[in-house]
Amino acid sequence: MNPALKQKIQQLPALPESAIQLEAIYHNPNSSFDDMVKVLERDPLLTADILKAANSPLYGFTREISSITQAVGLFGMGTIRGFALAMIIKKSFDLNLKPYGITNTQFSDFSKAQNALAVNWYLRKDPKMMEFLSPASFLIEIGKVLISQMLIEEKKEQLFNEKLATADSVRALEKEFCDTYTAEVSADIFDHWKFDEKLISLIRHCGEPDEIDVALKEASKVLQVIRTATTLEGLFSDKSLAEARALVAQYALDLESFDAAIAKMSA
Repeated sequence: MNPALKQKIQQLPALPESAIQLEAIYHNPNSSFDDMVKVLERDPLLTADILKAANSPLYGFTREISSITQAVGLFGMGTIRGFALAMIIKKSFDLNLKPYGITNTQFSDFSKAQNALAVNWYLRKDPKMMEFLSPASFLIEIGKVLISQMLIEEKKEQLFNEKLATADSVRALEKEFCDTYTAEVSADIFDHWKFDEKLISLIRHCGEPDEIDVALKEASKVLQVIRTATTLEGLFSDKSLAEARALVAQYALDLESFDAAIAKMSA
């Protein structure tokens, strides 16, 4: 990894207290649904952000979700944990994604679309997997923020952006400029903050099922499909969906439920 990028990770501020409290509740086997609700409701701004996200048309609920209790009941603790962590953590960064040619709003839409695809595809199929898949799908792209900061400081953002238009893959271009790539940087950020080892491993080994614990192999495959399907602008394209469907076939995942999730979001 580029030394400047490694230093940026080491200099990150401490994890916000609200995220620490949320993680403590989530990982305490004696904590309940109500305990998580109480922690979230202590922060009215976070509550409002979660409800705004939960009511996004991407998730396809026909009735308004008006309370945290209702949101946790519909999405499950794992998914709401993902919502909350994404919102808390993104406020810890100065977002500037110019090297990638996207605005802050597009970057937010990008993360939301990846999480919505995870929810629509796997929430009912495997709720237990969402414990890791939801926060990973929301947060795996956060490494792009530090990569962007480094490229801007080194005055390489324009060259990176120009090459992005013709690059075979974003990952290959990141590797060329930074000696690393988004998922690796994101995993190192969460390792720095002492997050759950399984979440860190899933992010680090996205699309590398042979390198990950057997319990996370399917999640690794699913996360790679989700990232492949979603463009940087938070949209789907014919090309991205064709590549994602090829991965679904390669990994022997359920194509019918994947297409149903895409159709639900596209509607």
